[in-house]
Amino acid sequence: MALSDLRAVARNEEGIAAVLGILKQRLGERFQTGQAMREQHGHTTTYIPTQAPDGVAFAQSAGEVQEVVRICAAHRVPVIPFGVGTSLEGHVNAPGGGISIDLSGLNRILSVNAEDLDCTVEAGVTREALNQHLRDTGLFFPIDPGANATLGGMAATRASGTNAVRYGTMRENVLALTAVMAGGSEIATGRRARKSSAGYDLTRLLVGSEGTLGVITTLTLKLYGIPQAISGGVCPFPSVEAACNAVIMTIQMGIPVARIELVNALQMRAMKTYSKLDYPESPCLFVEFHGSEAGVKEQAESFGEIAAEHGGGPFLWTTVAEERAKLWKARHDAYWASQTLRPGAKGLSTDVCVPISRLAECIAETEADIAATGLVAPIVGHVGDGNFHVLVLMDVNDPREIARAEEFVARLNLRAIGMDGTCTGEHGIGQGKMAFLEREHGAAVEVMRAVKLALDPDGIMNPGKILPMPA
Repeated sequence: MALSDLRAVARNEEGIAAVLGILKQRLGERFQTGQAMREQHGHTTTYIPTQAPDGVAFAQSAGEVQEVVRICAAHRVPVIPFGVGTSLEGHVNAPGGGISIDLSGLNRILSVNAEDLDCTVEAGVTREALNQHLRDTGLFFPIDPGANATLGGMAATRASGTNAVRYGTMRENVLALTAVMAGGSEIATGRRARKSSAGYDLTRLLVGSEGTLGVITTLTLKLYGIPQAISGGVCPFPSVEAACNAVIMTIQMGIPVARIELVNALQMRAMKTYSKLDYPESPCLFVEFHGSEAGVKEQAESFGEIAAEHGGGPFLWTTVAEERAKLWKARHDAYWASQTLRPGAKGLSTDVCVPISRLAECIAETEADIAATGLVAPIVGHVGDGNFHVLVLMDVNDPREIARAEEFVARLNLRAIGMDGTCTGEHGIGQGKMAFLEREHGAAVEVMRAVKLALDPDGIMNPGKILPMPA
């Protein structure tokens, strides 16, 4: 199903007009209705067309979030939470209009409990700001999706990234949160204890809900000690299959790898040009280990031996921070590097995740599909947990090319689901992947819909995302 078939949400013109007047009076200059501001808050970093909200409310406290939601609820007007807008599946679009609540003003770090390895922050705090604040404590927050996203947005989309193979995803690292629900009440889903058997796990329900159940206002997060030593480097391989098999053996042998990232040959070509890397134009693994000085040396050497068994190498690793930073800067710039492969094209960024034993097969079939379809589409992957991304570069003014790209993404999603995987490992469903949720979850989608209707009976919380709702 094409994206154009997924995005119809009825507008409540009378309710929207009433809410615009009330919020302008209540918030003054912190409520904006200018076209540029509205389009910025409907902006999406993939090719899905922008659908702007009717107004943007810049909240500065949880109380103001509650007030905006209550006003919108009274008039049945959609509410769309907004962090910094880095999501990839149209999460911040407003297909039925409504009010975007910009949470960047909720940017306080409320507490750091170093002895308990946790902290509590407001939803608008970015991951880089948190780690800058933690720098002198010897602690850090490891979840790194690449972009400097807000922690509320990361929780809402159940983000992960390069460190997930060792530290997990946002699902494992949010201890508790507070959220404003559809009626305007604020709830707390838990406390700071590391485990609990008390009641339903509302924290996990809201983590990954993409703003469709409530607006996250604060989060209590796990923290970790900054490693004594870090080693890392890049290892070339003769094929994607060889690289994936080295990943599988590394994981199965229990080597505590912190990051293990795949780039295919096309992606490496782009990175060499953009980031001035001096590596072969072949599939490569970017690898990093955390621990003691002796430990990271032993882990790097063990990985080098595994790589050699699979025809890879040489594995050139370092413990010099500046050298490692250059490598990971290149990896994080992979999206921008890819643009050099087809200047002027727009990227459709998609991801899937499969059991690690099926990873090599899934990527090989995907590369063959890309070649057969005639697309330009490099691949990168957080392959330690079976997750990989494809960036399809296309001319968005060519309907036939858009159709080819969407058909390819559909085949990729179904391929991953057929291998007992998922249509999205970390980007989320948003608008772009609603058609595949039922293929993946079957009858469980009706349970999800029942939860949505129970918590948001008027359908005002980020409508048109995750679940198509009955009219």
